[in-house]
Amino acid sequence: MEIKCTEIPGLLIIQPKIFYDARGYFFESYNKIKLSESGFKADFIQDNQSMSSKGTLRGMHFQRPPFEQGKLVTVIKGAVRDIVVDIRKNSKFYGKYFSIELTEQNKTMLWVPPGFAHGFLTLEDNTIFSYKCTQVYNKDSEGAILWNDPDVNINWDIKNPVISEKDNNAPLFKTLNTPF
Repeated sequence: MEIKCTEIPGLLIIQPKIFYDARGYFFESYNKIKLSESGFKADFIQDNQSMSSKGTLRGMHFQRPPFEQGKLVTVIKGAVRDIVVDIRKNSKFYGKYFSIELTEQNKTMLWVPPGFAHGFLTLEDNTIFSYKCTQVYNKDSEGAILWNDPDVNINWDIKNPVISEKDNNAPLFKTLNTPF
């Protein structure tokens, strides 16, 4: 497993070592000991999975304390453009976003610590997305920012995504009173 830091402190790209042979492939999708030896510390208590058609956008979500979530995200089937926005008010990257393509081929994982809004756009039909979370979901703690917020200016590279009414009506970034 290789752990790569991104330009935004706290965000980590985790690339498993994949072993291919005539039968297919094998890789460790999670190894707490190996990750902790690299300084990665997380205690996962809930796993989530979603399946979406091509062009579905889910985001930009976060959980407020005391139910803030760190997420280890990956694609089981298909592909996504995964986006995170730094909502830590004392970060020099506050309001900046990071984008990465996660696919069933590259098997790349992204560690999203608390203090980031998270979302993704599916690039293929029947995409299955997996989240390992450090905290349980709590409806009263959920927060969001608008996926196409003009101040954050995320390049989703899509004009009309399939999106929930709730996500399409999320608050603007400039109105965010971040707890992070």
